[in-house]
Amino acid sequence: MEVIRARLAGFCMGVGLALKKLDDLLLKGASRPTYMLGPIIHNPQVLEDYAKRGVALAKTVAEVPAGSRVVIRAHGIPADEERELLERGVEVVDATCPKVKRAQLLIGEQAEAGRRLLLFGEDDHPEVRGLLSYAGPGAFVFETPAELAGHTLSPDRPYFLAAQTTQDRQGFEQIRADLALRLHNDLVVLQTICDATRLRQDEAIRLAAQADCVVVAGGKASGNTRRLSQVIEAQGTPTILVETVDDLCAINVSKYGKMGLTAGASTPKRTIDEIEVHLRAL
Repeated sequence: MEVIRARLAGFCMGVGLALKKLDDLLLKGASRPTYMLGPIIHNPQVLEDYAKRGVALAKTVAEVPAGSRVVIRAHGIPADEERELLERGVEVVDATCPKVKRAQLLIGEQAEAGRRLLLFGEDDHPEVRGLLSYAGPGAFVFETPAELAGHTLSPDRPYFLAAQTTQDRQGFEQIRADLALRLHNDLVVLQTICDATRLRQDEAIRLAAQADCVVVAGGKASGNTRRLSQVIEAQGTPTILVETVDDLCAINVSKYGKMGLTAGASTPKRTIDEIEVHLRAL
């Protein structure tokens, strides 16, 4: 079996920085109990490794004890949660991806100028909840162009458009064009989709054209991993989404001559390597 591996598969810059911050903390020793507020990245194998090293996972701010230290995940958290942690004497180590932090600040600037946010993203995603905390009242989150088309736009207040950093850029550009017609170009557009996301999606499209089937490796809770699968499937190429090589072992892929292999931005290199070895052995 021929295997074509994407060059950009695996950790992006933001994920790498977040994990380095946490690793550096652990190397210095634990002067305080160490928590992460929500999964630092969306990969269960990475989270399991940190749990073994003594890092506790807090699902809410209330679960972080006063006087401990907490690492803010790469997706960021809502501004009010960060303030609450600081007020309770928690040492906050901010591992928010720089691209997400930039999006938060840009959204805050437009909200202060009186514009209302239209956000292309997943309503229940932690990054989106953080972005909305900077947006002020009246923000609207939508996952599809159809949802936005059914949303009534008020003529008495200007709008601005932004996106979750891992969203589909082609979809975003179509939404931008549709909104420009509805609002007669009275629209501020923030370019908040990460370049790493765009490059990975572009490479996934090229991979779909070369392969009979593409394996996408990554956490099933990872939005950018799921979107890689969607981008490939949109090209008409079969896609298999797996978290580990064990998931792939249960699937018969021997009928394919050329297998593509890519991975989400939260997927460790060792996971991708194991899957590649398995495929090449078939």
